[in-house]
Amino acid sequence: MPVKGIIFDFDGVLVDTEWAIYQSWVHLFRREGQTIDIETYSPCLGAGYSHWNPADYLESLTGKKYDWEVETPARQAMLEADLERMGLMPGAAELLQWCKEHDIPMAVASSSSRRWVAGWLEKLGIMHYFKGVFTRTDGFPVKPNPALFLAARECLDVPPEHCIIIEDSENGTISAARAGIPCVAIPNRMTKASDFSAATEQMSDLHQLLKSISA
Repeated sequence: MPVKGIIFDFDGVLVDTEWAIYQSWVHLFRREGQTIDIETYSPCLGAGYSHWNPADYLESLTGKKYDWEVETPARQAMLEADLERMGLMPGAAELLQWCKEHDIPMAVASSSSRRWVAGWLEKLGIMHYFKGVFTRTDGFPVKPNPALFLAARECLDVPPEHCIIIEDSENGTISAARAGIPCVAIPNRMTKASDFSAATEQMSDLHQLLKSISA
């Protein structure tokens, strides 16, 4: 069935932000003589800190209260410096351009904030590809609630069966399934051990997805 609309998750799909964010926490935990592994951190993936917050976890481990108005901007500066060097995920630029050339409308639906998502879309010069951007701070509940994907699909005005969602997290694939929209899971180094049974299909990267939909 031809694809007539694509909804992208942002973190870990278009940019490898999940890794940079995780590493910023690893650095902070290490400074405090603590560790945080990917398995412990994984509830954040695709859902932000609504379900589990590493800041609370660090305080529980150390018994200390931190000034997060100081710590958060410092951690943010570190991860943004990492992201400046990374750029887009492999295949993202080619997929976006192909969709534009073939009049396939696209949207972004993310559990992150609008400041974060739109800021990076603008900085990376790809905002113009998207018909709509939907985020947690626009008033939508985070994934695995399907609200973000339902709003994005309505914006694209494409029937669910002709639309695909691209996700990298278990929370995201569950959200897509609840929205009734086919989902392609593309694991990354943060999510490769996740359960993607809720996804319609799993692929290695965006290059493979482009090859599939352009065949």
